[in-house]
Amino acid sequence: MRREKDVKINSRDMEKEGLSAFLENEKEANYYAAKCLSVCAVVGVTSWILNLLGIFIIPGQIMNIGMPLTVLFFLLPTLLCRLTGGRYAWVKDAIIMCAIIGVFIFSCAMPKHSILAWTLPIMISCHYYSKNLSRFALIASCILLSGSVYIGMFVGEGDLNLVMDAYQITSSKLIIAKNITPKILYQATLFFVFPRMLILIGLSSICTTVAERTKRLLERQVEDSRERQRISAELNVATNIQADMLPCIFPAFPERPEFDIYASMTPAKEVGGDFYDFFMVDERHLAVVIADVSGKGVPAALFMVIGKTLIKDHTRPGVGLGEVFSEVNNLLCESNREGLFITAFEGVLDIMTGEFNFVNAGHEMPFIARAGKPYEPYKLSPDFVLAGMENIEYHGGSLKLACGDKIFQYTDGVTEATNAAHELYGMQRLSDVLTQNTDKSPSELLPVVKADIDAFVDDAPQFDDITMLCVEYLKAD
Repeated sequence: MRREKDVKINSRDMEKEGLSAFLENEKEANYYAAKCLSVCAVVGVTSWILNLLGIFIIPGQIMNIGMPLTVLFFLLPTLLCRLTGGRYAWVKDAIIMCAIIGVFIFSCAMPKHSILAWTLPIMISCHYYSKNLSRFALIASCILLSGSVYIGMFVGEGDLNLVMDAYQITSSKLIIAKNITPKILYQATLFFVFPRMLILIGLSSICTTVAERTKRLLERQVEDSRERQRISAELNVATNIQADMLPCIFPAFPERPEFDIYASMTPAKEVGGDFYDFFMVDERHLAVVIADVSGKGVPAALFMVIGKTLIKDHTRPGVGLGEVFSEVNNLLCESNREGLFITAFEGVLDIMTGEFNFVNAGHEMPFIARAGKPYEPYKLSPDFVLAGMENIEYHGGSLKLACGDKIFQYTDGVTEATNAAHELYGMQRLSDVLTQNTDKSPSELLPVVKADIDAFVDDAPQFDDITMLCVEYLKAD
């Protein structure tokens, strides 16, 4: 119930994070829009300076009045973002209005240069992925574009192609005449306002389409992020469940002085395919299991649960380990649509006599340290893997342990641990670290081996689960 509650809480948190992603995007959009307008302000100032130097030929009085006001409105969003931090919803509306007013002033002063400038508010609105905001920017721009054409005929630079008859040319200077007639206004509407509005609508459709597509991609990204977080939350629960399935309380059998045992498993992903187990078959027999499921992640972890359960259920007093693995193998083959397999090693220690019976299904060879001697690999011929083929006959083996003897078993994630140079940790390094720490107890040995692996791998990613188990036979009754 607690894990289910944690998942529900995480779901609510993910919804909040999805909303905050859009709010964070709006905040960033405010800053980006303000930055774009600041660049436009720099362009305006540059044009103004070039005009003062005589490089441009726009009338100085018009430029000296219109350009400072345009630059002012282009710079206001930057000031606004610094004062508010760009956090409030109304900031984007204020930025769009500053862009529209700035372009409107510029368009009134220089209408024949303004058609491209009127795309600025629409493009700025695309930062917010909002159809309504883009529509507002388009409508407001079309209305003020029309107004600027008419106003520019009276107070601005004007367009010679449009109002040639309304001007007198004297000494290379334009002087506004009094004969702007309804016919000229009609021509301005028909040949300038409508075409420019159509151009603006066409450009707007492109911008809004791009913005809408970007918004959908952002929504999909947010949804994918929610899904990944949900899966991550569930995998965290699965990690805890898997960890709870493996014996993890040490000392494992404090009431049994005949042996000492310790094991650890470090998954490469949230859940792993490796597993270990140890349990008392009866009052005098200790079973130890270590196994590695092919593959990684959830499929391997689910198959690991099946394999672990079957091995433990079929390990019974008086039943040979070869027969146990034969039974387990056939059952695993029946429910193995994914084509997974398991390498496994199981041993049963008679704590009264020290006899250690074992079976190996394609697993790594163990290391054995006789009392007072270093660890050495115990060479044996493994049988076929579990779940690989039906009706395989497995054969058990046996060896005798004396007081103080230790058995170390592991999965291939130990020897195949890889560093940044793509070098394997290997059997030799494992043998060396075991030899150097022969005198250590199982609970002391495994952390030392893991630390040596970590030092070798360094910052390279872990590609496989790392599982180790060590049992020491202490004495017989």
